[in-house]
Amino acid sequence: MIDEIITDAEKRMLKSVASLEEAFKKIRTGRAHPSILDGVVVSYYGADTPLNQLANVNVEEGRSLVISPWEKQLIGEIEKSILKSDLGLNPSNNGDTIRVPMPPLTEETRREYTKQAKQEAENARVAIRNIRRDANSRFKDFEKGRDISEDQQHRAEEQIQKLTNKHIAAVESAYQVKEKDLLSF
Repeated sequence: MIDEIITDAEKRMLKSVASLEEAFKKIRTGRAHPSILDGVVVSYYGADTPLNQLANVNVEEGRSLVISPWEKQLIGEIEKSILKSDLGLNPSNNGDTIRVPMPPLTEETRREYTKQAKQEAENARVAIRNIRRDANSRFKDFEKGRDISEDQQHRAEEQIQKLTNKHIAAVESAYQVKEKDLLSF
């Protein structure tokens, strides 16, 4: 019973960290990276399909992406989808491939993206703390119901606190990497 709660809490904390990593991928830096386009979906025969399932996305010279669709008739649709995404990118189509130059970030833009990354990290920390609170309240309920002893409750809360510290440290580490990436020229 205690182990199930701890295992569930750890899974949820890992999901919070993974969600943060996904959010960080959407915050672009000055360098080109295929994951920037992970959130772009293209209408493909009436179904919204992720871009990376319809084309190869490669980095060219560190500052631009080259998209090679597997079906050439998708070029216009892919271009429209990139323009509609709120990434601030301007693709250019040469008939066979789409080039997406990465505009250099201004100092102001870098600061804004850093604030956004900081907010995402804070959201992840809050989510992890909420998971800890939920687990601890379940332990207290079991102790009140006499399903576990007070000592078992305290040991379980200590385990949850260790998991919380570990995952918050992972969030902090991910944020520092992203911040360094955003602020480096």
